[in-house]
Amino acid sequence: MKKQGFTLIELMVVIVIMGILAAVAVPKLFGMIAKSKASEVGPAAGEYIKLQDAYVAETGVYYGSWELIGYSMPTSSNFDYGGYKGANEKTSITIAKTDAWTATAKATLNDCPKDSKWGIDIAANSSTGGSVVYTASLQNQSQCLSLTPNYAAFSSDRKTLN
Repeated sequence: MKKQGFTLIELMVVIVIMGILAAVAVPKLFGMIAKSKASEVGPAAGEYIKLQDAYVAETGVYYGSWELIGYSMPTSSNFDYGGYKGANEKTSITIAKTDAWTATAKATLNDCPKDSKWGIDIAANSSTGGSVVYTASLQNQSQCLSLTPNYAAFSSDRKTLN
């Protein structure tokens, strides 16, 4: 007589192995999803800084609105973008702008709570001939920094993250 099929022990071993794999893989998967959603913050901030630098170099005016520098952020399902969108206003070299560019999370991303805010502040640096100094800031840094670990690189000193 020929036996076909699996024994109950073999089936139980397979189920246990699948359970262990699922217990390890599912949390990792959700972490990757949150990180991929947060990955849009870096390129958006980088584009803003490049356009602001180009505007300063071309005009000699220290700070321009989003409209003047040609920055537009497309609609996002993950973040609300904000900042200085004043209609064609130019700001003199002596004035600093806080929250010149911001990204606010619309939903909780892993441990990073909803309404967490990534920001870029701008100030003049007269010691370097009127160049612009950027300071990156991150609200809820302890929970959100793992989603955007290179965000501190947007600060002009490349070391600090407020």
